[in-house]
Amino acid sequence: MFSIIMTTEKSRLMFDFEASEDLKEDFTKFTQKSSLMETAKKCAVEAVGTYFLASTIALSAYKAGEFAPLAIGLTLTVMIYAFGHISGAHFNPAVTLAVFIRERIDWLSAIAYTVAQLVGALVGAAQQKEVLAGIDPTLLSGYPDKPEYVEFGTALLSEITYTFALAIVVLNVATVKKHTTNSFYGLAIGMTVTAAAFASGGISGGAFNPAIGIALPAVHGVTKDFVLYLVGPLIGGALAGGFFRLTVEPTELTKED
Repeated sequence: MFSIIMTTEKSRLMFDFEASEDLKEDFTKFTQKSSLMETAKKCAVEAVGTYFLASTIALSAYKAGEFAPLAIGLTLTVMIYAFGHISGAHFNPAVTLAVFIRERIDWLSAIAYTVAQLVGALVGAAQQKEVLAGIDPTLLSGYPDKPEYVEFGTALLSEITYTFALAIVVLNVATVKKHTTNSFYGLAIGMTVTAAAFASGGISGGAFNPAIGIALPAVHGVTKDFVLYLVGPLIGGALAGGFFRLTVEPTELTKED
């Protein structure tokens, strides 16, 4: 009995030590000068890409009307093609969470990406609000908004469902070895968002992205759906990351140097 207890305790201590060493290694790599510069570049393009995504959503309400989902999907597509080779082109904290669970990004970089995405979305939202106000003070920039007649649970399920769809598409077309040279990943991801916005925009407001769901309403002082647009997409992204790990070939999960 004593031997079993000692063995269990030793195993637990070894696990804690290994976990601690992994955290130390992540922190050491992250704080190296070259790594900091690389992370700064990646965060810069994450902020810019999210800025353009937020700007398109904000302005689409003015002129695009029923074609707004198409404008949003196309913007995401071109931003992915522009910046995918630099940062992976997440532009969405829920996607970053999925990629983190997939183990293609460390936790410190994931936090940095999320902050950059929020900053980009806020800048885009604030700028386009002023642009439309300069045209007509009565014009409001667009933002995700759950209809009053839709129950919170229904909207939450919709956000989870389509964020899962977005994140699982990202993981399977942009992070697997079989698709390392494909040229369709940007279109696949952009069209997923377009389809999701057409299908679910009238149900949940169609954020599928915590940065978008928080920043765009925030510049108008609207906070009523913050929980919906934070929790729903993050659950969807986490589920996608877990589902990917369960279904992908084991060789895809081996860490690369």
